[in-house]
Amino acid sequence: MTIPLSEYALEETELELAQLVREFADEVVAPVSYEADRTHTLPLDVVAQMGEMGLFGLPFPEEVGGQGGDYVALCLAIEALARVDQSIAITLEAGVSLGAMPIHRFGTDAQRAEYLPDLLAGRALAGFGLTEPEAGSDAGATRTTGRRDGDEWVINGSKQFITNSGTDITRFVTVTAVTGESGGRKQISTIIVPHGTPGFTVEHGYDKVGWRASDTHPLTFTDVRVPASHLLGEEGRGFANFLHILDEGRIAIAALATGAAEGCLEASVDYARSRTVFAAPLASRQGIQFMLARMQARVHNARLAWLHAARLRDAGKPFKTAAAIAKVTASDAAMDNARDATQIFGGNGFMNEYPVARHYRDSKILEVGEGTTEVQLLVISRALGLGG
Repeated sequence: MTIPLSEYALEETELELAQLVREFADEVVAPVSYEADRTHTLPLDVVAQMGEMGLFGLPFPEEVGGQGGDYVALCLAIEALARVDQSIAITLEAGVSLGAMPIHRFGTDAQRAEYLPDLLAGRALAGFGLTEPEAGSDAGATRTTGRRDGDEWVINGSKQFITNSGTDITRFVTVTAVTGESGGRKQISTIIVPHGTPGFTVEHGYDKVGWRASDTHPLTFTDVRVPASHLLGEEGRGFANFLHILDEGRIAIAALATGAAEGCLEASVDYARSRTVFAAPLASRQGIQFMLARMQARVHNARLAWLHAARLRDAGKPFKTAAAIAKVTASDAAMDNARDATQIFGGNGFMNEYPVARHYRDSKILEVGEGTTEVQLLVISRALGLGG
């Protein structure tokens, strides 16, 4: 058996939460994951059940409708879901980190009252419109503009790769836009744009390699007008605020990657024990045993990394570098375990009916989304006092 969660110094309530979500993942999510992936469809009935379980409200205070938990709790849930379906896991991660958290952290009382109840209950989703054709890791290259016209913002531009932006329950997208200039540098603000606003177009969804049941769209804004009160946070502080949100998100992505790595390990152990090759179980071959041992070590190291970063975050201590280390460690683990798992499964590992095949396709984006591996290495190297 793989290393049990009880060996990671988790509190009893944390273990209970992890077990609850793992059972939900095995009994509810896993049976529909192949068809959801095949049809590129986010199962909103599963999302609704996640909302009823309180998963979208895990790291938020009870007074705003949350569960009163912390980031460790959220990450345990994400890890448990990612074992069987990364698309469902990223729906939760993005719904919390990129949808609800900016509203909770930077919104006015009126904005929190209007949006948080449905977001934290899983009745609504929201996207965060940051990435553009010319602005990804270099978010300072943002070209989307927000111009003040009386009591309104007028937004023009486009965004790409925006998660949870086009579902039937998507309520709004928070958009980063250039709203001015200071000292020769762009001032970037964040503005809430509700679905259905004239000029706001959710383009056709992508035909993705992985995360195919996750909702992802390009967005277009043509003279989109929203009230001035839809500014989220202080004008000109949108990019700075987003960087803090992104650091938290990297911990959650690391937990997701750990779940993917563990899912590959569990499936491979079961397959190696049941598969007979040359009249002996595949698991009896030392080469396979060593491969599985390395897979276990990767899961262990990845979990330790994200747990450390999450504990720092929850304690109010600096966690930027720890989050970067966690994301690199866990995304590497997911990719390496997915490769080894498909090798162990042989021809079956190339068939989408098997979870390891989907993990193989899904895991690549973990080295790219919410900051590429190269960006994480840059963060880590700067913490060492290297570079500019």
